[in-house]
Amino acid sequence: MSTNKLNTEKSFFIGLQDFMRLIRGSNLFIIFVTQWMGRIFLIGDSSKVGEYLKDFNFFLLTLSTLLIAAAGYIINDYYDIKIDAINKPNKLVVGKVMKRRVALFTHTVFNLTGILIGFYLSTEVGIVCFVISFWLWLYSNTLKRRAFIGNLSVAAITSLSVFLLNIYFVQNNMEVYQFGIFAFFVSIIREIIKDLEDKEGDAQFGCKTLPIIWGDGKTKKLVYVLFALFIVISIFMILHMRQEYFQYYFLILSIPAFFLIYKIYKAGTSKDYATISKMIKFYMLAGILGMLFI
Repeated sequence: MSTNKLNTEKSFFIGLQDFMRLIRGSNLFIIFVTQWMGRIFLIGDSSKVGEYLKDFNFFLLTLSTLLIAAAGYIINDYYDIKIDAINKPNKLVVGKVMKRRVALFTHTVFNLTGILIGFYLSTEVGIVCFVISFWLWLYSNTLKRRAFIGNLSVAAITSLSVFLLNIYFVQNNMEVYQFGIFAFFVSIIREIIKDLEDKEGDAQFGCKTLPIIWGDGKTKKLVYVLFALFIVISIFMILHMRQEYFQYYFLILSIPAFFLIYKIYKAGTSKDYATISKMIKFYMLAGILGMLFI
């Protein structure tokens, strides 16, 4: 194999790696797994997996969700070039690896495609896709620089990707709502932790996030309150779940919450908060796997 060909292949894989980092490939994977597991174990009958895998329209629903989510990540990095140059200089893609106009074009194409697919599936799904798309743009442009509103927005959008199952299938499935609430609380806590991690860069560009306005101490106290509220709501949810072993699963799942609270209490550096943010992501994935027990 020639040297030029090897260099070309190497460049391709490096470019692909950068693009996956830009669109948060791991986060998209979690969305994909959440929707498909919800389809199989919450909405449907797990014994009919083969039948569901032939459902082309549901593949389109997942594709629509992933495209809009990816577009949201791209526009977020587009607006945060200067902030990310301070907070995450080694992870910068837009403006360093990808030109800004290319990023904006990709964002637009992904958004329009996702919305059109949504309207193809149904008017209700199309409207939700449009709202999420606009909300993600508004978040990146304005809301993320405002205390708590930005965190709340991301959490609401994350839970909507779960609630979309009930909208698409025109159902009122309680388990879908339960997982949506779980996703909401875990997401809002993680977003606040990320604000603690990125406080230095955010402060230099006039962002009004909670750690900048309140300081680390008060922000941590809010996280403790959110965890407590999450645990209380989880207990209420557990009491209304259909399967007893599923109740035990969520009860066991509440235990790591206390460990995370302890880690947050001890955290004091950006590196500490980055580690906790990754732990919370795995915590959310563990919650999603609970669908297997339905």
